Amino acid sequence: MTVTGSILVVDDDPAICLVVGEALRRLGHKVKTASSIRERSLLIDSVDPDVLITDVMLPDGDGLDGVAGILERKPGLSVIVLSAQNTLNTAIRATEKGAFEYLPKPFDLNELARAVSDALGAGNAGEGDQEDGGLPHDGLPLVGRSPAMQEVYRTIARVLSNDLSILVLGESGTGKELVAEAIHSLGQRRTKPFVAINMAAIPRELIEAELFGYEKGAFTGATVRTAGKFEQAQGGTLFLDEIGDMPMEAQTRLLRVLQSGEVTTVGGSKPVRVNVRIIAATNKDLPTLIEENRFRQDLYYRLNVVPISLPALRERREDVILLARHFLDRAAQDGLPRKTLSDDAAQLLMAYHWPGNVRELQNLMQRLAVLSRENVIAADMLRNSLPLDMVPPDYAAPADQLGQAVREWARRQLGIGLGQLNRSLHDDLLAVVEPILLQETLASVDGNQIRAAGLLGINRNTLRKKLNDYGLDPLQMRVAE
Repeated sequence: MTVTGSILVVDDDPAICLVVGEALRRLGHKVKTASSIRERSLLIDSVDPDVLITDVMLPDGDGLDGVAGILERKPGLSVIVLSAQNTLNTAIRATEKGAFEYLPKPFDLNELARAVSDALGAGNAGEGDQEDGGLPHDGLPLVGRSPAMQEVYRTIARVLSNDLSILVLGESGTGKELVAEAIHSLGQRRTKPFVAINMAAIPRELIEAELFGYEKGAFTGATVRTAGKFEQAQGGTLFLDEIGDMPMEAQTRLLRVLQSGEVTTVGGSKPVRVNVRIIAATNKDLPTLIEENRFRQDLYYRLNVVPISLPALRERREDVILLARHFLDRAAQDGLPRKTLSDDAAQLLMAYHWPGNVRELQNLMQRLAVLSRENVIAADMLRNSLPLDMVPPDYAAPADQLGQAVREWARRQLGIGLGQLNRSLHDDLLAVVEPILLQETLASVDGNQIRAAGLLGINRNTLRKKLNDYGLDPLQMRVAE
């Protein structure tokens, strides 16, 4: 049985308040948000929440200050602490203050939902069952804590309250449709239809009929008037997948619909007013298609109001194990045997290149849930399921070598005596390692800062600032012709 309650979310990042608040509301909770200790103090009595979710670093002080006093006044309250200061000291302080749970940022929404469920006494939330407070199967399906995915989450949060057109970019299998579903299900159009159409899967001569509908007798086989995807999505969201495969003639008509807000069916003469949000997606380089006269530049500008770039799975390896376990949990919820990963299997998953991205990982976990005879999936089982030429036999060696180099450097620095250190060890190490990482990453993508930022898991502005701080010129990092 689902247990719901009243939740107060305190964080000075509006994006976090919006996404967390909407996700918890969809689970049936009543949610209020605040951005400071002062607002928290004003709301704690009037809202009388069952669960308080609070950040540590707030604009007017330490979010942990006052928690003990709140719990003395409200002994039935459960406190969940969030913090980007992912240190042991923060976790200890949260525990000492009486927090029910401590989650380091970046956190996963499913994990937070389970923590809220536990705090409300729903029980057995760790099994991931929807009835125990986890996000539903058709809820927010995006999983990841990497900086690159956190940037995606922030962008999603910023577009929920408006109807701007969105262009989702990324390789096949990265989850572009999941992004569109998340924007729709958390946004202001969530009670209306979500309609998806894949341009690459429809014969060119039928695309206009599918999109705009057709009248009876418009062509052979048109026996009744049929509404197109625009009309089917009325009031909701229309997801145009693989937009780069759309024929030029259909692009022209699509642009006219986006400009006028009216659709005329194939064979019809009377326009129909439509109100839909457009989210398009592609794995192709649209600017290159524009140069080749295969995609309309004016349509590109109309669709690309807010771009969202999804990183390839190899660019966010820290999410691989989280995703793998998520898919194994989903498989168990669907009735397949419950499986776990051994440590050596987890290392092998991290080393793999994942050309098929998240979709490939999902398919692999489902296959192993069926075929593995053991409850624990070992590395040998994985080796039999992955292309051998893509899995290096010494997959753990590079990380081990880097770790040993850092260990020896730290010991040498500490050996000179702490009293003689004039600067932070952390800053000294970054000053040595980070410029090399930036240079090598930019060189690998011929100086392309957008691609380099994606590989590094940071946004482009952060990359530019770091380059400026270190005096690095990206133009000098292009590969010579």
